Amino acid sequence: MKKQNFKILTVAIATIIFTGCANLNLPLDFPTQPTQPAGLTTAEIIEGLKEALTVGAKNATSKVSKTDGFFKNSELFIPFPPEAIKVKNKLEQAGFKKQVDEFVLSLNRAAEDASSRALPIFTDAVKSMSINDAKNILNGNENAATQYLRDKTYSKLVQEFTPVVKQSINKVKVTSYWNPVANTYNTLTAFTGGEQVNPNLEEYITTKAIDGVFLMIAKEEALIRKDPAARITDILKKVFGN
Repeated sequence: MKKQNFKILTVAIATIIFTGCANLNLPLDFPTQPTQPAGLTTAEIIEGLKEALTVGAKNATSKVSKTDGFFKNSELFIPFPPEAIKVKNKLEQAGFKKQVDEFVLSLNRAAEDASSRALPIFTDAVKSMSINDAKNILNGNENAATQYLRDKTYSKLVQEFTPVVKQSINKVKVTSYWNPVANTYNTLTAFTGGEQVNPNLEEYITTKAIDGVFLMIAKEEALIRKDPAARITDILKKVFGN
């Protein structure tokens, strides 16, 4: 009798479970991890990510390369070289604040000018991407594509970007501001035995300029991932809207 009651109870429980799942449209089997988003081919994934990086780089460089793109952006602003901050303090105390301000402005102008030449470098860097890289980036965090680009190309970008920065330094005459500032400081400290200063402006501006562009690219990538309005091409809509 007990055995018969157990069978009846088992059937009843099973009926409730299956009926409930059916009514709620729940799957009866466990989900499996998809190898890639449904409806997307591997080629589309790669194309979409390349498009996202290209669009992001274009928007980012457009924003930072305009006048005050660095100078009036609190996130990108390039300050007086930290390793030479004692120069800034000493000169301001000696009444050379105007010269210091002009020098800082020239640093940011050099970065803005150099950034206008960066887009082709970033565009070329986007062209190589493996299938696994593409899938990992698509399912990664909001700046996965930017981080991938940075990790893979940063050293090369520094090498290629430095001559542009050097040209920009000459164009906006950064050294014409820095040399008097440094020389004045060195003169003021000569009698006290202070350490002379001569920071590498090319390296300083190059690093700051590239970091600034990457920061803006990351913002553009996050926007494309989150905001449908930022997906301005069909492939972006398909890949990031899936």
